[in-house]
Amino acid sequence: MPPSRTRTTTALAALFLAITTACTAAEHESTPATHTTAPSPAARQAKRLQLPLDAYASTVAETHLVEDAQDILMRRCMNDLGMEWKALPRVAAQDIEPTNLGRYGADEAGALRYGYHPRPDPSSVVRRNRAWDAREALPAEVQRAAYGPSGKGGCLEAAQHQLVGDTAPPDYHAFNQLTGTALETSRRAPQVRDALRRWHTCMTKAGFGYPEPMAAAVSERWKTDAPTPAERATARADVACQRSSKAMTIWAAAETRIQRRMIQQNADRLHKAKARKDRWLSAARRVLKHEGRTNHQHHVSDR
Repeated sequence: MPPSRTRTTTALAALFLAITTACTAAEHESTPATHTTAPSPAARQAKRLQLPLDAYASTVAETHLVEDAQDILMRRCMNDLGMEWKALPRVAAQDIEPTNLGRYGADEAGALRYGYHPRPDPSSVVRRNRAWDAREALPAEVQRAAYGPSGKGGCLEAAQHQLVGDTAPPDYHAFNQLTGTALETSRRAPQVRDALRRWHTCMTKAGFGYPEPMAAAVSERWKTDAPTPAERATARADVACQRSSKAMTIWAAAETRIQRRMIQQNADRLHKAKARKDRWLSAARRVLKHEGRTNHQHHVSDR
């Protein structure tokens, strides 16, 4: 069996699970207007939101970088065994969502169009996911050669050893634990609670009785195949109230302060985790750089 493809998750998912009392007050069923205006400052801020702990986990782009380097080394190993190995298609940089998009609830650009449904995957992401699916359907003999009986051996193990020797894969337990704690702790900060109360008051006046943004986002009502008019109407009111209450800006500032304190308190643990991550990234960049140079030389010689 191939290893599970990397999925990017945030502490937001854990916090979603903790919200079990979302209010289901009656909402307006209205048809949303077409959104044609430029993104607001709040929407632009969501796209560029950076938090201190981000330095200790891999971005989606960095995860793809390591996977792509491993693929190059696996292809050589598989070819030596007389087997073909198709590399994963690359994902376009513009198709990768910002790391913290939606961390504090609905993001404006997506909510106005898709409500609380996830955005459709861009074409380059679809191609990569299909390639992962194709690997899961490879003949048993090819899978054993690629991954060994355990899913962690074979050419994958050889490629990883060639890449970083005995360095263990990045361990993000410290990051996941701390970022989840920081999110929940910041949610209870007095200034954040005040901002969320303002958001709640704003939503109530608009006819939507949710206690906070994430409660709106995880409502059972939105478990439909596609966004409904009511969902889009709620999301429109949500992002408007986020703007007027400044909830996102205040929450991000509070969490930034908390994360900085956590980094100081867990400096040794986080430093070791980052050093391991950086070694994998550096090794992956060397492989990709060498592969690019080799392909260029082959292209020139073929002219």
